[in-house]
Amino acid sequence: MGNLEARSHYADLSRSELAALVPELLLVGQLIDRSGMAWCIGALGREEMARIAIDEWAAASPIYTRRMQRALGYEGSDVVTIFKGLQLDIGAPPQFMDFRYTVHDRFHGEFHLDHCGALIDVEPMGPDYVRSMCHDIEDPTFDATAVATNVRAQVRPIHRPPRLPADRSPHCAWTVRIDESHPPVRATELCLRNEKSRAASIELAPIERGGEGRDDYAGALVSDLDFAEFSHAALVRIADEVCLQMHLLTNGFRMALAARLPEEQATDIAVRTLIGIAGVATTRIRRAVLTTDSLKILRLHPLLNPAAYVVSGVGELGEWLEVGPSPAHDDGAWISLCGPDEVRPLQAAVRAIDPHLDVEVDGGREAWAMRVVRREQPARDFDEVAVTRISTGAGFEFEPRRSLPLYPV
Repeated sequence: MGNLEARSHYADLSRSELAALVPELLLVGQLIDRSGMAWCIGALGREEMARIAIDEWAAASPIYTRRMQRALGYEGSDVVTIFKGLQLDIGAPPQFMDFRYTVHDRFHGEFHLDHCGALIDVEPMGPDYVRSMCHDIEDPTFDATAVATNVRAQVRPIHRPPRLPADRSPHCAWTVRIDESHPPVRATELCLRNEKSRAASIELAPIERGGEGRDDYAGALVSDLDFAEFSHAALVRIADEVCLQMHLLTNGFRMALAARLPEEQATDIAVRTLIGIAGVATTRIRRAVLTTDSLKILRLHPLLNPAAYVVSGVGELGEWLEVGPSPAHDDGAWISLCGPDEVRPLQAAVRAIDPHLDVEVDGGREAWAMRVVRREQPARDFDEVAVTRISTGAGFEFEPRRSLPLYPV
């Protein structure tokens, strides 16, 4: 284990590659639930699945929202700050969750969704599932996200699904109001526990200023973030923070499972969720960096990022990926679910590059090395990956957008 490093893996990418990769990572974060909730429904039913979703998002979004605010220099207590946070949130990946914002003044605003990929995924399952997502889950989790900016913020529906008529557009619309008369929103117990995780407090390298492009998100709110306008250093930090969002969400998910299921069953669901998202994440990353180099793709995979949280490196001959004891192991994060005794998430990740690829893993629970090998016969997709690919997000394509400033109306 001689080449383990904490330097960001994303630093080796070009600015244009990073600009393409960041929205892909945001979408991968959204698809975690497309992977995990199917197994929650099977184990506990629809209503308990909804409660798990509320618990996991409320446990994570206030923490990672504040982290991104600090990283990109847009801390505040108004609706503009809330809206900027949503644009950099795995809960609202650009275009797939097509948020459109209106600002009336510092404390009053609205947003609507011209397209909600999560709704498109859920509508075929029937109105009960739509209500679970758009009513039961959204009400507490929107407020939990807003509380990172102002504890007196309230997000309330103007209209929302089930859609009447069936093709109603925009898909939903909401008001955001901040008022001192509103009762303060409190962090959940799981959020307070998650704040003590290594993911919540891990220090990442500050953005070095002076390069080409913008180093922060200070100033005006824009209609659509054009990631190509950010500097290389800012994009590296954003990519690392987005991966931490996924880990914080997974922390919340695992705590929610542990409160409801025996340890073995909860771990099984966590592993199956990782298998599903591992394969889809590889596919999305390939779209951005245009390579079939398996080790390069793995080093960009959220499973192994950020490097300060998940310690890894490439062996001296460039053939082995080495993993060492990490802060992520302390949290029981994704990497703790992989190793010599559990190779399926790693197999899912490389098979998404080429179904002939497989892995060989040697070592212990927290320190191990993995080699990618080629098999004569192609392997079939894991069921968990196939389930995740049912989401329209698995094949979603981003389009160029103009980034226009938004001012109070």
